[in-house]
Parts: sequence; C-alpha cells; structure tokens
Amino acid sequence: MASKSLLAAPPRVLNIGLRGFADDLAARGMAVAHVDWRPPAAGRERANVLVAWLRQREARIARANAEGLRRMLAADPVLVDVIPAGKAMPELGEHVVLHAGPPIEWKRMCGPMQGAVAGAIVFEGWAPNLKAADKLVASGAIDFHPNHEYGAVGPMTGITTRSMPVMVVENRAFGNRSYCMINEGLGKVMRFGANDDEVLGRIRWLRDDFGPLLGAALRAAGGLELAPLIARGLAMGDEMHQRNVACSALTLRALAPHFARHAPGAETLAQSLAFIAGNEQFFLNIGMAMGKAVMDPVRSIEACSLVAAMCRNGTDFGIRLSGTGDEWFTAPVELPKGLYFPGYSEADANPDMGDSAIMETIGLGAFAMAAAPAVMGFVGAGRASDALAFTRAMGEITLARNPKWTIPALDGQGVPAGIDVRKVAASGVQPAINTGIAHRKPGVGQVGAGVARAPLACFDRALISFAESLGFKK
Repeated sequence: MASKSLLAAPPRVLNIGLRGFADDLAARGMAVAHVDWRPPAAGRERANVLVAWLRQREARIARANAEGLRRMLAADPVLVDVIPAGKAMPELGEHVVLHAGPPIEWKRMCGPMQGAVAGAIVFEGWAPNLKAADKLVASGAIDFHPNHEYGAVGPMTGITTRSMPVMVVENRAFGNRSYCMINEGLGKVMRFGANDDEVLGRIRWLRDDFGPLLGAALRAAGGLELAPLIARGLAMGDEMHQRNVACSALTLRALAPHFARHAPGAETLAQSLAFIAGNEQFFLNIGMAMGKAVMDPVRSIEACSLVAAMCRNGTDFGIRLSGTGDEWFTAPVELPKGLYFPGYSEADANPDMGDSAIMETIGLGAFAMAAAPAVMGFVGAGRASDALAFTRAMGEITLARNPKWTIPALDGQGVPAGIDVRKVAASGVQPAINTGIAHRKPGVGQVGAGVARAPLACFDRALISFAESLGFKK
C-alpha cells in the first residue's frame, strides 16, 4: 500500500551537485530541491588541505572579505577626462612601454604583443620604422611594465606609451584614479598587434583631435557617472565585454551636446561622432578603466581572499589577491574557445591576452552573460538560453551579488560580485572570460571571438601564498 501511495503522488526531487539538472526540472514545473555540493578541490590534494586549513580561520577571513566587498560595492566611478598617458602617469617616461597582463620580458612576448610594441615605438618617434624598433628593443633600451602596476589597464596587447591619450576614471568614493587608452575601433588595430601606417595614423588622430575633444566634452559635462550607465546597459542587453552596443550608444547620447559645443569645426565634430557611432566596442575601454578604479581600493586588505585583478599577456595568465598585495600568481594562458572570421581557424589563434578580464573581476562580461544572450552565438559558447547557466556558474565562485547591477532575466538578481580564491580552488570552477581572438602573427589583427578560462594553477598558487600570509607553515 505504501508503494502505491508513493507512486500516486507527484515526484519530489533532491538534486545534488550539478545545478543544471535542477534548473531543467524546475523549468518543467517539477518540485526540486538543489544541494550545491561537490568534492572539495577534487584531485588536487594540496589545495584540499589549504581549503580545510583556511576554513578554521573563517571568522577572520569573513571580516576582511566583508570590508573588501564594502569597498567594491561602494565604488562611485566617473569618467572625468582624457589626457596624455605621460601626464596621467608621470613616471611613464622615455622608452617605457606598458603592456597587458602580468610581467613579461620581450623574448617571451607573443607575436601580436611584439608587433604592437614595435608600432608604439615608431608612434613615439623612438625609431624611424618597425625594423629599427625591433633592434631598439633587442638592445635592451626599452623598459617593460604591466599596465596594472601603473594604475592603468589596456585591452588585448594593452600597449600604452606616454603620448597616447588615456581616459581617466575617478572613483569618487575613495579618490583613486585609473586609466585606459581610447578604443581604436574595429578591424586592423594595435591592440590586436597591427602596426602599419593606417594603424599609427588612427592613434595620431585620437591623440591630436578626438582625445582633446572627448576630454573637453567630459569636463564640460562634469564627468560621466558610470555605475548607473552600466545598470541601464545590462537592462538593454549588454554584458560589457563582448557586447557594448547599449553603453556605447548611451555614452554618445550623453556627450553629443558637449561635443557640438566644443568641436573646433563641423568636420571634426562629424568625424568624432561617426567614430563613436561606428564602434560598438567604444565603451569597453571606459568599462575597463572603471573596473580598475573599482578594484584598486580592494587591494592590500589583510586576510581578504578576494581576487583584485585578472589579466593575461598572450603567454601567461596572472591574478592578484587583496590579501597578498602586489604579488602576481601566474600560469600558462589558455587558448579561447570560440568562432573565427571566414578564412581563419584555431590554428591561426594566439592564446588569450589583455587586461579586459578586469570586467569579469567586477562581475561583468561572462559573469553577466545572462543579461546578453545575443552574445552567446558570437562567442561560440552555445545557445542563447545557455547564457543563464554562465552567470549562475560564476555565482558559485563569488561571495555576493551587486545590487546596483541587476539582470532582468534572473528576476532582478545582481551580477556575481567578489571572486573568492578559496571558492575557485575548492570547486574547480574556472572563471570564464569573454574575449576577442588575435592572430598569432604580428600585424594581422583580430580573427575571432570566444570564451577563455582562467587556469586553476593561478588560483592554487595564490591559495598557498594567501594561507602562508595567515600563518600556514609548509
């Protein structure tokens, strides 16, 4: 009799482990309870030991993480100006080149980054041509440093030199500033390793015409508040890494009157407005400078396990933790999985690169994929309906949701906020990163777009250093 009554009742399901099974059943109207469980640090014994050791210090870490999250969520980023990089960063002098990702020397740089470096040297006038630029680098005359160590970020190759115009984002809640080069547009560009006369001519125009006008417009507007603009962009289908259509348009709408009032002539005005309107990725670089401004105050909080930065240089992937200060934790970078432009394939691709993973660090990009299902096809990550799974999976390695940046498709839940190195190490869930794909040879440019994954080895190494900072003995 008991078995008959059991079969007569609607089934009730307890799902343990993979959330996707529970989501599918719930979508079909079935009652299901989900238990989020998996073996801790499965197959990685050292990480398992450290996760368990850190769990005994949960109270101290929780207090530090609460302060880190407070700073992150209290940020008030405002785009305020455009100025030469040398003015923004006075230590950026003669023969100093900033690049994306963790530290790397010339011989280990990938082809696109070497190509961009050579182009920047010619742009600055330190060498008359690309061949001479390569010789100058080989002589040891160029000093290389990561953007992140100068308060800056840069997409893809991320090359920044003193004459380039950088956008300035000020975090008014904490008083810090961050910088990023203006987005060059689409096609053959320096950030993807291109370096011919057309590429350098465009950067000169950004320096001499567009940059000063954009700076004047921003000063006249009293700055552009970015947190509310991001919120609107999420509601309009952006995720702020691969898709910036809405935020680029909103920026143009907000600044167009000030462009009109401060342009030196009708032709400059027309070219400048057309440049923004024709570049759907224009907002990406603004968002990157914003991400850096948001996360810098989170750095150097004792016992805080939050990831303060993620970046890659085409050779290495690197992360920084709040609780371990300026130390880099690196591992070989992975090749993105995605779609290629006609005529190109994975054989042409360079491993992932760029400081743009700062967008995922603050909960945007792949972490906000649920807001931008249209991106899924472009990056080759699956169906539009799979976008929700990306955001939910990234929520498993973060500590909170950002109430300022909500996603309609998730019933108003905020984007995942605060990547916890302990959660990444314990779960084995690699942070996903939306990205462009560069050709492995210098001078070619972009050949596709896709999704990359942060290598677990970075987080395992960071976990060791974090535990040692709290007293763990080897």
